[in-house]
Amino acid sequence: MKLSIELTLTPLKEDFVPTIKSFIQELRTLGFTIKENPLSTQIYGDFDVVMEELVPLIRKTFQEEKAVMLHLKLVKGDRSDYEPDF
Repeated sequence: MKLSIELTLTPLKEDFVPTIKSFIQELRTLGFTIKENPLSTQIYGDFDVVMEELVPLIRKTFQEEKAVMLHLKLVKGDRSDYEPDF
């Protein structure tokens, strides 16, 4: 089953940029289709494979940070080719 995920990592500290950059750099090494914008990152791939790779990265980030939030939106299916029609 294909999966589309939108995520936004929010470290709760003043110097938040290095944490976000590191997280995104590690996401890029996982081999999924990834789209980035200033507000969020989208990941597309097979549900089981994406979750198997993403959960350890989330765990690692949460262990390294004192306070951090991660907003996730999960959508069934591959929405990587979505184009607004309005």
